[in-house]
Amino acid sequence: MRLTIRCTAASYTADSFNTGTALSASVCKSPCSPLFRLVSVIRKRVFLFNLDNMPARMIFVLLFFPLVFSCSDASAEKVRGNAATPCASCHKTELRGSHAAVACASCHTTGGKIYGRPADSQVSAFGCTVCHKGSERIFSGVMAMRSSEKEFVKRSYAKLDSGFYDKNCSSCHLSSCSDCHGSGHEIRIPRTNDCQKCHKGYYTGWDYSGRAPREANMRYQRGVEVNGETFLKMLPDVHFQKGMACGACHSMKSLAAGRKSSRRCLDCHRPDMRITEHSIPEHMRNMECYACHSAWGAQEYGTFFLRFRDAGKKENFDLKAESSPEYLRSAYLKKQDATPLGINREGKISPIRPMFIAYYTDTMLSGKSGQENLLLAAEWRAYFPHTIQRGSTACEGCHDNPGRFLLEPEAARIYQLEKDGMGLPSFWSQSGQKVVNGSFVPISRHIRMNRKGARYSRAHTEKWKKIIGPVERLSSD
Repeated sequence: MRLTIRCTAASYTADSFNTGTALSASVCKSPCSPLFRLVSVIRKRVFLFNLDNMPARMIFVLLFFPLVFSCSDASAEKVRGNAATPCASCHKTELRGSHAAVACASCHTTGGKIYGRPADSQVSAFGCTVCHKGSERIFSGVMAMRSSEKEFVKRSYAKLDSGFYDKNCSSCHLSSCSDCHGSGHEIRIPRTNDCQKCHKGYYTGWDYSGRAPREANMRYQRGVEVNGETFLKMLPDVHFQKGMACGACHSMKSLAAGRKSSRRCLDCHRPDMRITEHSIPEHMRNMECYACHSAWGAQEYGTFFLRFRDAGKKENFDLKAESSPEYLRSAYLKKQDATPLGINREGKISPIRPMFIAYYTDTMLSGKSGQENLLLAAEWRAYFPHTIQRGSTACEGCHDNPGRFLLEPEAARIYQLEKDGMGLPSFWSQSGQKVVNGSFVPISRHIRMNRKGARYSRAHTEKWKKIIGPVERLSSD
């Protein structure tokens, strides 16, 4: 006969792999009967008894069975309490925020086991989803899976280094609700700086607060650091200036459903048709609002990854350290101005930028027979710069500006990339490049767009009257 007695108020330590610890005791520190604790000590504090002698079994059951029930009933009530009850006798933790009154067991127990990290993806965040239904779906979305980054590496750098992704791209993966919602016992709605722990550097998010990535050379790593990164101080998004957090447009419900946002521009804004640009039907029909209203966008032309099989040789390159000791990263050119324009998946004119024009150099091989600055991909993505402002560029910012559509005339090229061994005629030429989530504007459409009929002339004149008029009135005063 095997008799198992379990103390429901026993202290526990969840193992470091978050696989769950059974609700049985190794050391009981609950306020149970002293006699019960004495039995625990006698049996080496393990509540598992092998009683081979039948009389001994009967005596044990008659004497101690009532004690088991009294202890369990009293202690179970204690476990259902908050952090001021038995859990706190070992775990010096103070719950704060909206979860302050929630019982420890409500989040930390399921299926008869206790888990130390119930918000982790590996346990489907059961501690959160017991109330926040459906939130676990976010772990199958882009922020956790990073599918687009993995696919890009697969068709570029992984051709030469199969371990490239794990070495360079694995630092920002959503793996727990607490990654965004604060530390385990101070749960809160994410703030903008919580989002920017990952959405920083060249990725959309930093720009919202008016930050752009600096050049990689160490001489430029100066000024204020945020999350270990220095940055250029740029004009923030008008919504950031008004105090709006990321969650105002990017709700948890939308992210869990696989959507980038819960609101679009026209959900809150109604275009004023008295504004010249809004009065043009083609603008309203064929363009994203942010194609005109994004003040600037960070752009990286030529992304270099230098591989060092001998880490000591990295000392010859005065570049900012990367996550991988095997690699350094640099860029041919970085810009922070009006982005080029292309066509997104919805068929509308949208900002686009390189992600990435990728070059690879193995420093061990390049000095021998290998090629230096090997072009592996030349890919662009349509995206939404989070740098919105009132007003827009003048007509000439798009019309009569072929370079903005990657139709730069050869005679206008300043950077001679082919002579520099870069494998492209120009960064601002569609030749040899592609938009992975849309397309470039065809040259035929660009020609039609630049035909200046009577309607264009009227709109152009009206625009400039609105610009010059206030200046003339100010001068006359």
